[in-house]
Amino acid sequence: MQPDQSDERVLISFDYALKRLLRNKANYEVLEGFLSVLLNTDVKVKSIGESESNKEHAADKYNKVDVLVEDETGEIMLIELQFRLEIDYLHRMLYGTSKAIAERMIQGAAYTEVKKIYSINIVYFDLGQGDDYVYHGKTHFRGLHKNDELQLSKSQRETFGKATAGDIYPEYYILKVNNFDDNTRDMLDEWIYFLKHNAVKNDFQAKGLAQARVVLARDNLSPEEQKAYDYMQDQRSEDLSAIASMKLEGRIEGREEGRIEGREEGREERKKLADELEKERKEREKERKEREKEREKLLAEIARLKQNNKK
Repeated sequence: MQPDQSDERVLISFDYALKRLLRNKANYEVLEGFLSVLLNTDVKVKSIGESESNKEHAADKYNKVDVLVEDETGEIMLIELQFRLEIDYLHRMLYGTSKAIAERMIQGAAYTEVKKIYSINIVYFDLGQGDDYVYHGKTHFRGLHKNDELQLSKSQRETFGKATAGDIYPEYYILKVNNFDDNTRDMLDEWIYFLKHNAVKNDFQAKGLAQARVVLARDNLSPEEQKAYDYMQDQRSEDLSAIASMKLEGRIEGREEGRIEGREEGREERKKLADELEKERKEREKERKEREKEREKLLAEIARLKQNNKK
């Protein structure tokens, strides 16, 4: 069931905003609002950069956004939006936090320089098995005999600004956007509503959403930016459709193999089916590369027009 759109404003998607708009210091308030509501603390952004993992696969250009945020206290927030199912995604979350810690440690530096990491994962697929739409993971050191939680000493609390041993370790947030039922019960739900529908209702009060209504308005994009935005959305839809088709083909192939198993002629049929699927895969890959070339031409033309405008 789609929400009533009469009392809301449709905006550009959050992933596009992270890529193109929210890295401007003038727009930090939007991201500060989201992080403050999620982490339940007042977050002030110092800088926003692109994570190295964003450069891993060209196919992720339209299905993943991965940015690194540093706040004014030096703590790190890794924010990832993922649209495509990955069976090992939880392992990648762990790798991402470990890599972020290691990359910021200068050889020979004291371990006190290790920064707190928050891994914030906004996923548009069914990750794991669970009915909730917001999950929080945190390390706890608990006694095996007395069940007490390990606290930091007074000097440690003063040095690190934390209360328990677990507070030093990375924390993980998983927002399973598609599980949200569209009923906004609190400020975080208002943000998740926006993440799901790219829209903000007129009566929403969550921090940062008032600024989002202005900054993320589609009308604020130049004609060239609107074309690039539409192209990105179309590419994502095509990629996800291709993945769904491949899954369906796999199920059909499995049923076909079950029917012909044990028959000699089944071997030839399976080989033929496999060859056809491989041929289709190559054709899709060829089409994807052609679309990528067209996109690069479009971006080059946009850059040229902007350069001419400056002159």
